[in-house]
Amino acid sequence: MPCHFYYSADFNIPLPDGHRFPGQKYELLRRELLARGLLTPEQLHLSPPADDADIVLAHDPAYLAGLDDGSIEPKDMRRIGFPWSPQIPLRGRRTVGGAIAAARAALETGISGQLAGGTHHAHAGFGAGFCIFNDFAVVARKALAEGWAERIAIIDLDVHQGDGNAAILGGDSRIFILDAFGEKNFPFRKVPSDLDVPFADNPGDDHYLRMLAEHLPAVWAFRPDLVLYQAGVDPLVHDRLGRMDLSFEGLMARDRMVLEGCRRRGIPCSMGIGGGYSNPIGPTVTAYANTYDVAKAVYGF
Repeated sequence: MPCHFYYSADFNIPLPDGHRFPGQKYELLRRELLARGLLTPEQLHLSPPADDADIVLAHDPAYLAGLDDGSIEPKDMRRIGFPWSPQIPLRGRRTVGGAIAAARAALETGISGQLAGGTHHAHAGFGAGFCIFNDFAVVARKALAEGWAERIAIIDLDVHQGDGNAAILGGDSRIFILDAFGEKNFPFRKVPSDLDVPFADNPGDDHYLRMLAEHLPAVWAFRPDLVLYQAGVDPLVHDRLGRMDLSFEGLMARDRMVLEGCRRRGIPCSMGIGGGYSNPIGPTVTAYANTYDVAKAVYGF
């Protein structure tokens, strides 16, 4: 059965000149995956917009309404990091809808993903850190409510701690969150996950990979029916927000450790690309595509 992946032009939101968020990276990644032959056009599908009923599984209806009609307070948009426009709620809806579609596809074929997502800073009542809605939180709640899975693990390897994931999903015994992140990086008020692995600045490949190998067995011991993998590439040495100093090869070894672990155990895995902020953006796009290179080698899609 062919593997399917999700993307949308709506991820490329219009931003003012000089804005530090590299909104063009989503389309550049799509082109790179096609150019390298890692995906075919037939494997890429438009991320569907999530409806209200799905979004309010993890978010307050008042927050959703304020985003939809533009009545959200300017200070709350500043916390997200984007100016409000009609594109903002649409982008958020497609990010969530694509994550839902990717999780469903992963349960059928073993692997899927979205060329966006991993929006782990969004809380129930507010967005933050360039995250509008929390895609993995919605997917986890929906999958459990509708019986797609009984146990879900989130493996969050973005350089920034997934405070929104922990705040929304923490305390649910059916969900296990492993979060490895830069200890002194954003967000500065962390929300504890089930297993946090904080790193001092600039750990480098060897120490990072040793620590990941030490802690991943806790995920496998949880015996999840689905893994949601936040494969942020902002630990890359080129990243202007990362301070983690990982090489391209180190990130690929990280991805291989996670994906081979899932594949060997027959655990479906759905990926979100997470953060990546190199300037220029080329190294970030290369690192994202490398994750798909590893996934293709492991799963043979």
